[in-house]
Amino acid sequence: MKLITKKIHAFLDYPVALALIGLPFLLKLGSSNPLAFYISVITGSAALLLTILTDHQTGVIKVISYKFHLAVDFIVGLAFVIIPFLLGFEGLDKIFYLVNGIAVLTVVGLHKEE
Repeated sequence: MKLITKKIHAFLDYPVALALIGLPFLLKLGSSNPLAFYISVITGSAALLLTILTDHQTGVIKVISYKFHLAVDFIVGLAFVIIPFLLGFEGLDKIFYLVNGIAVLTVVGLHKEE
């Protein structure tokens, strides 16, 4: 069952990127490993740039294909599921990455071809 259209995905990108940048500050991530804080902020900043550059409804410059954008999202989702185990994240740090990774993989998995 494919539910997420390109348009829906485009409108999800900005809040997700901003959440990845802002939530580490609000949640005080990094208690189990300082990288839990920095990886999210850096990934969120990169996601914001990727969204601005993607050829979809909310892209501003539109030089990156949507297909490439989806591939990057998949890689990030997978990385977010793996990173907590590789870097020994615990508690909220681990939960934050697992929830975000699974959410991204779900959105990519539910992507509807147009």
